[in-house]
Amino acid sequence: MSTFAPENELEKKLIQAQNGEIEGEAFLKEMLDLQVFMPILEKHTIAGFQDSKQATPLSFKDDDGAEMIILFTSPERAKEFVKDHPGYEGGLLEDFKWVMEKVGGGYGIILNPGFDVGLELAANMVDVLTKQH
Repeated sequence: MSTFAPENELEKKLIQAQNGEIEGEAFLKEMLDLQVFMPILEKHTIAGFQDSKQATPLSFKDDDGAEMIILFTSPERAKEFVKDHPGYEGGLLEDFKWVMEKVGGGYGIILNPGFDVGLELAANMVDVLTKQH
């Protein structure tokens, strides 16, 4: 059995959804207003200013060639994963809905890769969620 101890509201809801205590659609609607952590590429900055207004999120292509954005339920959950991705130690902590709106269409989402408590949404699912809300 997993030793994943929930540390925030999103993690509690995610565990409830995975245990069948919350219906998937209801969970996704609640998740829209909860914060996620998105690792972003730290570009060389001058006095703390980024040279670009567009953040580059950590992403990769899945087996089908679809682009997947990596998100975590908290910055602490990302620490081990980003060790293998130099430059992505920093990131943004924002509402899931805001992240989806900023990322735009055509991307899937993987939440908490490497943990038993996580979520994977295909790009078409992300697009549907974004359009509904």
